[in-house]
Amino acid sequence: MSTTNPTVSREIRLASRPDGWPTAENFSLVEAQLPELEDGQILVRNIAISVDPYMRGRMNDVKSYLPPFQIGAPLDGGAVGEVIASKSPDRAVGDVVVHGLGWREYAVVDAATAGPADTSIAPATAYLGALGMTGLTAYAGLTAVAEFKEGDTVFVSGAAGAVGSLVGQIAKLLGAKRVIGSAGSPAKVARLLELGFDAAFNYHDGSVTELLAAAAPEGIDVYFDNVGGDHLEAAINSMNPGGRIALCGAISQYNTTEKPTAPHNLAAVIGKGLTLRGFLVGGYRHLGPEFRTHMASWLADNKIEWDETIVEGLENAPQAFIDLMRGANTGKMVVTL
Repeated sequence: MSTTNPTVSREIRLASRPDGWPTAENFSLVEAQLPELEDGQILVRNIAISVDPYMRGRMNDVKSYLPPFQIGAPLDGGAVGEVIASKSPDRAVGDVVVHGLGWREYAVVDAATAGPADTSIAPATAYLGALGMTGLTAYAGLTAVAEFKEGDTVFVSGAAGAVGSLVGQIAKLLGAKRVIGSAGSPAKVARLLELGFDAAFNYHDGSVTELLAAAAPEGIDVYFDNVGGDHLEAAINSMNPGGRIALCGAISQYNTTEKPTAPHNLAAVIGKGLTLRGFLVGGYRHLGPEFRTHMASWLADNKIEWDETIVEGLENAPQAFIDLMRGANTGKMVVTL
């Protein structure tokens, strides 16, 4: 068997900026030369890469919390892979690591930015989902941002997605009185009920405000928002006094070419004394050890299920991302290489 390391890597680049919904023409698959390893670096063969809704915002040329992707440059994002060469004392050949240079077959990574992935606890792809940034987003958003308390009634939008499905399950494990989820198909609604949600509805079936009111006749105390728009307006209507809203995402607005309409009932936030708090998971990395301890235990005890939608092949990563934006995934969308 040859021990020669690869010198080139296939990678996905941004070919053009999407105008509204992304299309295949916005991406290109190219071969690129790999740089020589420097001290403190590792060469990683990616096993799986993550495609996530937040990446859509980085495809626009606008200032945000992360720099925009550049046309003609490779995309990046969460990835898990095996170290195949190392110039770092901290990472050995054969180690499985999580890092931020996805959308490519091989990556030269600073070892200090690559975290270990213990595949004796869970498969490698779990570190892109339940045991990774996705899981921490769910845990931190619920417990720290929304200040969840035992006995709360919780509503989660985009509840069949990677983050939302974990939020609902964690809320139940921590003593929620009632957990309600919204999703975009009958199959996803059925899956939420299997995961332990007390109620779930298909937002295509009518007014979200009316559907939520029927599912939560005693109101809600916490709303974990992945969708924005009409879901946020509905949640404000159903909020009990003193309720808390964690603003995680607004996927209903990511691909619109029209100016989004804000909720029409923001005045109710004043009268009800509500808290609306936006957050980025990067601000809650200090909760990582606490989260990983809990999640590893829950997974070991089969108390949490994590769904994956797996797409094979780097060349199919753009379509996987496009499908994700259309809601084709249940749980975490992962591209395996």
